[in-house]
Amino acid sequence: MSDLRRLAERVLRLEAAAILELVPKLDGSFDRAIDLLRRCRGRVIVTGMGKSGLIGRKVAATLASTGTPAYFLHPAEGVHGDLGMVARGDVVLAISNSGETDEILAILPPLKRLGVTIVLLTGKPDSVLARQCEVVLDVSVSEEACPMNLAPTSSTTAALALGDALAMVLLELRGLRPEDYAALHPGGALGWRALIRVADLMHGGDTVPVVREDANLKDAVEEMTRKRPRAAAAGDTLHACGVTTVVDADGRLVGIVTDGDLRRLHLSGSPAPDARAGEVATRTPKTIRPDDLAATALEVMESWAITSLVIVDEAGRPAGVIHMHDILRAKIV
Repeated sequence: MSDLRRLAERVLRLEAAAILELVPKLDGSFDRAIDLLRRCRGRVIVTGMGKSGLIGRKVAATLASTGTPAYFLHPAEGVHGDLGMVARGDVVLAISNSGETDEILAILPPLKRLGVTIVLLTGKPDSVLARQCEVVLDVSVSEEACPMNLAPTSSTTAALALGDALAMVLLELRGLRPEDYAALHPGGALGWRALIRVADLMHGGDTVPVVREDANLKDAVEEMTRKRPRAAAAGDTLHACGVTTVVDADGRLVGIVTDGDLRRLHLSGSPAPDARAGEVATRTPKTIRPDDLAATALEVMESWAITSLVIVDEAGRPAGVIHMHDILRAKIV
């Protein structure tokens, strides 16, 4: 290994170790910080100077994008008027590795007068700043990844990781759903992909292959062939659905027959010429609801190594079929 790669490896190992060192420090202070942030009636105001400020901007952005209203306040600008963005009911999340950042110390008195609670991420839990904050989270590191042990590297990585941990715990406690997350990202791929539901992609109505239990296998094959769904995009080719649903006399789903089933039966020398669809159908097939996310359908297909799912209504009747091709075409992955 070259010297350059050894140096890079050292950096990565030190920063990874800095994150792992945080795990034993997850104590009651972390619980109190989560409780304060969760109960915050206003907004979370993240502040930090220099490299800590850059980390703070990212933490604020992550909080805001996962359901916790948050802003970044530059402490140097704060003493020149930007403190006006802070109001009673807010919680301040300050980041200072040294715990002695002059600019943050300068805005403490007006923050105290407003009565806002201050949560501090610091590498010096016994610092001047730490003694004036309600909750202190220890993000100290054994060593910076800088060869001179000077440039903020391991310390900023640790602060960022703990900020992410706070945001993700809050996300979980708030019960944020994929569609909620998508609503916060309407202009990006994360948004529209997360919102696509099975009903948006499925082949329904007259395109659903359906045969009765007493149908013969020739009828099943003809139904599969006749009900090939047409691809949505112009110029796309037709693809065979490769499956037909099998229903009882009341139209409820009892099973499916796939072209793979038919090939395996043929190669094994069966079934009998007069076999019925209900006799060869796979019973209790995997199904999904129209309101389920398309991403969920894909997860089910991948988990069970299948390429299509039947969509059923509340009565258990086939309402549609969705194929993996449909999901891939929609660029869900």
